[in-house]
Amino acid sequence: MYVGKKGERIVVKKNGKVCAQLPFMKLQELVVASRGVSLSSDLIEELCGRGIRIAFMTSSGKPVALLTSPLLTATVETRRQQMAAYGTERGAEFCRWIVAGKLRNQEKLLRYFAKSRDGERKEELERTAKVLRKLRKDALGVEGGSADEVRPKLLGLEGTGGRMYWQRVGEMLPEGSGFAGRKHQGPGDAVNAAMNYGYGILYSHVWGAAMNAGLEPFAGFMHVDRSGKPSMVLDLVEEFRQPVVDRAVLTWLNKGGRLKLAKDMLDGESKEEVAARVLLRMNTSERHRGKNHEVRSIIQMQARLAASSLRGQRNYRPFAFQW
Repeated sequence: MYVGKKGERIVVKKNGKVCAQLPFMKLQELVVASRGVSLSSDLIEELCGRGIRIAFMTSSGKPVALLTSPLLTATVETRRQQMAAYGTERGAEFCRWIVAGKLRNQEKLLRYFAKSRDGERKEELERTAKVLRKLRKDALGVEGGSADEVRPKLLGLEGTGGRMYWQRVGEMLPEGSGFAGRKHQGPGDAVNAAMNYGYGILYSHVWGAAMNAGLEPFAGFMHVDRSGKPSMVLDLVEEFRQPVVDRAVLTWLNKGGRLKLAKDMLDGESKEEVAARVLLRMNTSERHRGKNHEVRSIIQMQARLAASSLRGQRNYRPFAFQW
């Protein structure tokens, strides 16, 4: 396949024939998740000039590269303040809200699915949601004056909440799904493969938002530093997993959606289904800070809020979706 520029449009060709095209003014992001795709240098120049990112992913959804204009991330002050905040109360508070935001959205998603159920299943979802709410309060009360001091306790609360959340998710899924719990690598079942693929799409967008906000993608707070690990991106992803990927994929599966594996990875049709639903969720409007915004815009707003909070200018508060 070949992706290039023709006038004011992006054009996709397969075997020399046009199979897709779109005006640049309607293009928000280009995601390349297939092998053997070539891009023209004219297209790259056009997209960088318009501030449109190009994300490259493996067929399993793992981010490989993010191409963007260096002028979009030409700020230094935010990075300096981000590094300095790690060993202070600012860093500790940021960690508390990252975990609290994730637990809150896990709670809200279980309540969202409980609305369409009755009997014991509804009660189980609501009981777990109450526990997640308590864990959220516990997370905000964790004592410590730096990211290192609060991380162990917060990881314990996050892990407890995660195990309960995914147990309820497994019970909601249709019989025969093969899902036996959340696995981040080597999934072995189609549901985990779909989650990983959806998260990969989300990662690439959050990564771009973090860079646009002037943040250093590899200097996180809750996620520890490791070579090649974009820990700041992973921190910012946490509050968006449930409203963007989990809600989109689980709703589709509960309405009869079917996933297929080919060599332990999603087949082409399944990838298209997952990608379409995740991208649709990112284009959906949600109430945030008193106004309606597309979720992809909220992601950028949250990245800029994180940058402001680490500079000591504003308090960070995670996004909470409406259920």
